[in-house]
Amino acid sequence: MNFYAIRAIYLFELARTWRTLLQSIATPVISTSLYFVVFGSAIGSSMTQVQGVSYGAFIVPGLIMLALLTESISNASFGIYMPKYSGSIYELLSAPVSYLEILIGYVGAAATKSIILGLVILITARLFVDFEILHPVWMLAFLVLTALTFSLFGFIIGVWADGWEKLQVVPALIVTPLTFLGGAFYSISMLPPAWQTVTLFNPVVYLISAFRWSFYGVSDVNVGLSLAMILGFLLLCILAVGFIFKTGYRLKS
Repeated sequence: MNFYAIRAIYLFELARTWRTLLQSIATPVISTSLYFVVFGSAIGSSMTQVQGVSYGAFIVPGLIMLALLTESISNASFGIYMPKYSGSIYELLSAPVSYLEILIGYVGAAATKSIILGLVILITARLFVDFEILHPVWMLAFLVLTALTFSLFGFIIGVWADGWEKLQVVPALIVTPLTFLGGAFYSISMLPPAWQTVTLFNPVVYLISAFRWSFYGVSDVNVGLSLAMILGFLLLCILAVGFIFKTGYRLKS
């Protein structure tokens, strides 16, 4: 294992975060703060509690997960797409660096940035609402696991994309709507029975539900099932990356 190569890729990607601090950290935090102001004040004034938790506190895990998913995908996809776009990917592929080391460097950096952002938003949420974390170890575990999984998914998107517009298709048209419809701002138990059944086909429901359970001990679906869904999606991403590395799909052409 070439740890020097991993370290070089990892630090280079992290350095890009500090160069674009306003876009990488400040913008998501400001957006999340606006969600608190709009949803917490407007809706929270008429809906005091959900599942025994104040509405302002109830939406904290959903807001963190919304930022975590979108930023994980964006960071990882942009990180691997830029070398493809500039042509520097060929220098990387011709260097004595394995595919696994490239993957660890890019995905590790993207996941680290997303985890930092999630923790910053968690601290920011304290300025607006009081909340507790019943299972802090599980909270960190779900935070890290989700960041790694969706950074890996973002890496796949970055390899697949052959244009700037494709980098935004999946996050903007698929992930963000699924997050809004996945119980980020409400409990799916508030929906009519037919829509509850439909919502269970949304994979983001399981992510948000498990993350909210780590905070308040309440969830819309079984926590074990949620963990299995996360691990299952991680396995699918690993298989997809294995196919990319084995065939050189859009890396060697």
